[in-house]
Amino acid sequence: MKKLIRGLREFKSSYFSTHEELFEQLSHGQKPRVLFITCSDSRIDPNLITQAGLGELFVIRNAGNIIPPFGATNGGEGATIEYAIQALDIQQIIVCGHSHCGAMKGLMKLDSLRVEMPLVHDWLKYAEATRRLVKDNYSDYEGEELLDIIIAENVLTQIENLRTYPVIRSKLYQGKLSIYAWVYQIEAGEVLVYDPQQHAYVLLQNQLPPSEIDERLLNPPLTSNVEIHSSKTQQQTYQLPREVPSSEHEWFPMTVLSPEQMERIYRGSTTK
Repeated sequence: MKKLIRGLREFKSSYFSTHEELFEQLSHGQKPRVLFITCSDSRIDPNLITQAGLGELFVIRNAGNIIPPFGATNGGEGATIEYAIQALDIQQIIVCGHSHCGAMKGLMKLDSLRVEMPLVHDWLKYAEATRRLVKDNYSDYEGEELLDIIIAENVLTQIENLRTYPVIRSKLYQGKLSIYAWVYQIEAGEVLVYDPQQHAYVLLQNQLPPSEIDERLLNPPLTSNVEIHSSKTQQQTYQLPREVPSSEHEWFPMTVLSPEQMERIYRGSTTK
């Protein structure tokens, strides 16, 4: 606590005193550019990893970056989504998972949480589609490799849940909203982004020169066949062979993948 109090004093005397005009502007209202949905994990700071300024991100954080489907709960996620899109007119949404996610580790052993952490158990049930998909299609994987898979698949699952909200569905239909799937790798300081045109998670930082990244990030599509350096030593291409969307704004069609397609997601197979 002493460290936090010292930090408050430093903020007031250093940062605030040199940005008083910005805080005066923000006191009259906000106009964030992006709704950033991510995990509560203390190792993730959306503003830090994106270098976004104060007031640029509208953030939802919870265990596992989970978005309950519309009508499933009266929790804060739905109200915050509705406010962000309807009241703040945000037109970009990022759903960001991360490596070594404790919530996804819990999802892999859900039954064991029932007694010791019943609220966590009930919350993770909103990721049941992720658990079942991975259980049925990735039985040959285990440990960290399986965890990487469930983290990446869960981001796409939660985007499917996001699409059940009427305000989201309406804006997508109008072509006024874009949704992005990210996975942040803590140990590498890198972001993998799902590219619907390439049907793959690709390494965001290496696709474009720094001067172009911001503009292209917020205006799809990203197009690159870049290979990914995973946390392991080998190179991989994380291929996601989903259908090409009919609209550039309709990024995540809900399709059922075969086991063979699932195999290609994380193995980098070139088999068609």
